[in-house]
Order: sequence, then structure tokens, then C-alpha cells
Amino acid sequence: MTNRMLLRSGHVISMDPDIGDLPGGDVLIEDGKIVAVDRDISADAEVLDMTGRILVPGFVDTHRHTWEAPIRGCAPNATLDDYFVEVLDTFAPVYTPEDVYAGNLAGSLECLNAGITTLVDWSHINNTPEHPDAAVQALGETGIRAQYAYGSANTSLADYWYESKISIPGDDVRRVRDRHFASDDGLLTMGLATRGPGFCINDVVEAEWRLARELGIPITVHVGMGRLAGRFGMVKQLHELGLLGSDTTYVHCCYFSEEEWRMVADSGGTVSIAPQVETQMGHGWPPVMKAIEHGLRPSLSIDVVTTVPGDMFTQIRAAFGAERARVNAECWQADIPVPETMLTARQMLEIATVNGAHVAGLEHRTGSLTPGKRADVVAIDATALNVAPLIDPVAAVTLSADVSNVDTVIVDGVVRKRDGRLLADVGRARRLVEESRDRLAAAVEARGKQQA
Repeated sequence: MTNRMLLRSGHVISMDPDIGDLPGGDVLIEDGKIVAVDRDISADAEVLDMTGRILVPGFVDTHRHTWEAPIRGCAPNATLDDYFVEVLDTFAPVYTPEDVYAGNLAGSLECLNAGITTLVDWSHINNTPEHPDAAVQALGETGIRAQYAYGSANTSLADYWYESKISIPGDDVRRVRDRHFASDDGLLTMGLATRGPGFCINDVVEAEWRLARELGIPITVHVGMGRLAGRFGMVKQLHELGLLGSDTTYVHCCYFSEEEWRMVADSGGTVSIAPQVETQMGHGWPPVMKAIEHGLRPSLSIDVVTTVPGDMFTQIRAAFGAERARVNAECWQADIPVPETMLTARQMLEIATVNGAHVAGLEHRTGSLTPGKRADVVAIDATALNVAPLIDPVAAVTLSADVSNVDTVIVDGVVRKRDGRLLADVGRARRLVEESRDRLAAAVEARGKQQA
């Protein structure tokens, strides 16, 4: 039996240049796929009235350490250097599979609640083989579209992050690939979250890149961030090792040389930028326009809820404000006019949606409201006092709306949030992360006493 849903009379911002924006537009969904975007669609379907709503593609978060949800806000004033000590060297070693499950469950529901329908889960918490299983299980239970990026363990900061000689365990990566990701066509897909040169010796770097390419899964790596990783020239080192490729996403990229920007662009690589973290924790200026100037399509990510909010509205505004502030300051200092190529609100919505899908390797499935793509749709309440009156719908989404305005969220044709309420056991998820928080705090205290 065919399952049809008709989103009726919303202000459609399709992010598809062939469709454009449709005031009073409809979106017809059939068996999880968008089949029509137009005005006055007639169909035998369940009708969801979208009057007073702005319809956009679901947001795409291309880099989040989702496992950190139980320790949300534990490092509010952290720099990047502080984060390594306060999170990776303190909490991560005592994480159990149950903590990872709780984090990914609550973290994924947090995404859905905020209109993030696609997530790259940068999971560098694989202390045991049970840890990745728990992470994948939680992602699957929430119904989010996600790429699970298998990362290193975090049982020892010295062993895994400073010229590490330990590779991500290939046998377990293969096991997870075979067990959970036999197909690349599902809601959940797989990637490899590597540490890269500077953090690892070259033999380890080459082994991890070979592993990902043997398994046919994409690679994601932190590069060019802050005083530490910014000095490594990581992309240049990868180039010298012959490892650059279109299957790799480079996260942060704040301290790239012009040569490195060209190397990423020429190799077909993609870029993920976490603007709130980068400005707040000292990674560097979010390089949104730098990426665009080199012909790349940057995406946005949340990174760590230990230190910043977990929603895409924050990231959009952080990137928009930081980039324009940087350019304005430079132009004032040089006493020259600001360029006409300043970032726009529409570019920011593009970066948060279709660019994100491109970076996650899923643009053929999601990122725009295009017939033939899977139905990942978010409805924003434009009647709320912080959004109304509606003048520029794109500006309303990027500069006015917040999580409270996310009225409806649909992933793969399934309604996950309706009338402002998640259709999930939120109480259980909250209980699990609270219990995990308490367990982790006790474990950290006990470990500290042992080491004293």
C-alpha cells in the first residue's frame, strides 16, 4: 500500500534552483520520497496543514561528538587545549557503552528536536568493541539520518593523540561495517573518523586511510585548528603521503595556507566548519568565505555540546556574524569599502542544508526539497512572536527562528516531531543521560583518588 503525505500551503524554500521558493506551496511525499513540489497539488494523501509555516530541507550537521551529551556544559570556558584535558583526558577514559548509548540517544533526539535531520557522528570514544555497537544502536532507534564515523579509543590521551603509534583497530572497523552497514542505502551509513598527521605517526595515518578505502567508506579528520594542530600543516603532509582524495572531509580548516586550500579544492575534498566552537575555543576564524573563494562548498557542524549549544541556528549566526565582523574590521582598518561579496543570509541557509548533504556524501538523497530525494523536511512556525511578521522567509529562518519554532520534523518520510513535540520517549532519554552524568562524575572522582 502506498503511503502518501501532503504538506499543504507552507512557504517552501526548496534550496533547489530549478524550483526556487514557493509561497503557499505544497510538498507531496510518497513512501518516504518527495514526488512533487508545487502549488495546489491534488492527491489522495494524509494532509498536514502548513499554513503559517516555512518549509525547508532538514539541517545537516557534518561533525558532532554525539557521545558527549551526558557531559553537556562541563567545559563552558574551555579553550581547545583545555578541552583535551577536561574532556578527552578526564571523562572519555571512564565512558562505558551505556554512557555512549545514552549520549547518542539523547544527542540524536536533540538534533531532531532542533530540525537537524542528518548527522555525522564523529565517534572517537571506542574504548571497547561494545562502544560502537551502543552508538549505532542509539542512532538507529531515534530514526535520524546519520553517518556513523568510527574513531579511536580515548582511554589514554598520550597514547591516542600525541604522535600516536596506535591505529584504529581494523578488525573491529570491519566487524562494525559488516554487522551494521552491509548496505550503503539505509538511513545509517558509515565513515572513519581519523586523527591524521601531527596526531599520529605516518605509518598510522597511512594504515587508517588504507582501511577506509579498502572498506569504501568516507574519511573525516580535524585539521588546521588552533595553536597546536594549526602548526602541523596536516593537509600538506597528507599530500606528501599521496592520501588526499574526494572521499575526505576536513574539519575546522582555520589555519590553512593558500597552498593547502588549493590542495583540498584540487583533490575534491570537502569542508566542515564549527563556527561557535572555533570562535569561542580559539581554533581560529571560521573560514567560510575562504572555502567559498577556493570553489568549495562549506558545511556547518556543532562539534561539542560540552562547550556550545547543539542547534544549527546558533552555528548559522556564529558563522554569519564572525565572517562579517572579520571583513568589516579589516576594511575599517585599511580604510576601504566592504566588498560586495559579503556572506548573505541565503548562503548561510544553503550551507546549513544542501552543502551539508554534499559534504556528508548524501546530496543525492537529501539537502533540498527536490522530487526524487528522500523526504527530510522541517517546518518552522512563522507565526511566533520572535519570527512574525514575515518579510523575508530566509532571514526568518537564519536570523530570527530558534529551536522553539521547529514545529514539524520529517525524516525519510516519517514524522519525528509534530506541533512542536518530539514523537519519542524524551523522558527516558533524559533519565539515561542524567544517570550517565552521575555515573561518569563518580567514576572521574574515583579515578582521581586512585591517581593521587
